[in-house]
Amino acid sequence: MSAVITKTSAAGLPAESDLTRLLEQVLDEARRQGATQAEASVSLGIGLSVSVRRGEVDTLEHERDRGLSVAVYFGHRQGTASSADFSTPSVRATVAAACSIARYTSEDPAQGLADPEMLATEIPDLDLYHPWGLDADAAIERALACEAAALAEDSRVSMVDSANVSSHESLRVYGNSHGFIGVVKASRHGGSCIVIARDDKGMQRDYWYTVATSPDALEDAESVGRQAASQAVRRLGSRRLNTRRAPVLYVPTMARGLIGHLVGAVSGSALYRRSSFLLDHLGKQIFPDHVTLTEHPHRPRALGSAPFDSEGVATRDRNLVERGVLQGYVLDSYSARKLGMTTTGNAGGVHNLEISPGRLGFDDLLREMGTGLVVTELMGQGGNLVTGDYSRGAAGFWVENGEPAYPVEEITVAGNLRDMYRNLVAAGSDLDHRGNIITGSLLVEGMTVAGE
Repeated sequence: MSAVITKTSAAGLPAESDLTRLLEQVLDEARRQGATQAEASVSLGIGLSVSVRRGEVDTLEHERDRGLSVAVYFGHRQGTASSADFSTPSVRATVAAACSIARYTSEDPAQGLADPEMLATEIPDLDLYHPWGLDADAAIERALACEAAALAEDSRVSMVDSANVSSHESLRVYGNSHGFIGVVKASRHGGSCIVIARDDKGMQRDYWYTVATSPDALEDAESVGRQAASQAVRRLGSRRLNTRRAPVLYVPTMARGLIGHLVGAVSGSALYRRSSFLLDHLGKQIFPDHVTLTEHPHRPRALGSAPFDSEGVATRDRNLVERGVLQGYVLDSYSARKLGMTTTGNAGGVHNLEISPGRLGFDDLLREMGTGLVVTELMGQGGNLVTGDYSRGAAGFWVENGEPAYPVEEITVAGNLRDMYRNLVAAGSDLDHRGNIITGSLLVEGMTVAGE
């Protein structure tokens, strides 16, 4: 095997052919060392991150990351290894380490590559790569503008704990011994601001952020700072609540976690271990009939888009939940075989899973709720996927007559995820696209709000 030299220029990522050639040599080496099957992934990433505080640069980081991972199979015995060294001796040693592990592991009939007929044969261009060309000086200027806007928004803003700007580009090549090779080139840019507000009753902290594959889709730095300041100020004067039963309205950033618990409960690893509260619920009603959850993996420029999953399996649109009924699971090849099913193209997770938005915006949902709790912050993991029990520390606002009455903190929201899903009254039209799970605000009836 000849040496492979892969360099990243100052301007950006290397040529795709460099990584493809390296990946092919890794697979050839695995075959030479006796593996019956093999798969490998090679990735390179470059990035810049700047954080400012009190008008000064707090951190300035230039990133240049790379990695190689390989999995080999001797029949149904698997071994894996990884390295950040792309030199020929290192590649040989990495493959040898994976082969050594495989020879000593036990047979597992579910191990192996994804079935050849499931692999992507066409790889659409999802328009995921948009380099920013941001240098350190421009990033610092943007972060300082964010901080200044936050401080100018309200006199009660005492300081900005951090204002951050980041830009990242990545190139990943995956291939296996079925002959599949796929390339994904992507970018991810963002900015964030953490603000501390203070008055005579104490101080509060909150944040805001923006993230997108293209810099053109980002909120401007000043808007991020102003929004972070506004959110911190409105929490001043927070109080506790007496324990009660009440409807709870999760804002989109917090609602994402509720859908995340569902994804965990219908994921293959939880199901074949029989450690999910949704075990054997395929085809059953788990939400009201107004709820549909759809994956959109080929949405252009979206953060969760992918032409194929981390095993090379073709991704496709599908309804995970349709009119409240669970239509499928979230499976990779291994978990699918353990369950006697077929992979759903979700090795590595879901892709742009979106809840169908209702007709009501956030203010309309407040009026629909009437009296209850708006949750804007959650603490702790809080969801037991075996039993469905749910309990998390929270902060937000108490609402009366459809209007926020006062901020609250040091409370707990609790229930059971089965009941919470069944009691989902409405999903808002205020969709938040800043992640792999896309949801608006979610209004849940009949939860326990614990406080004093």
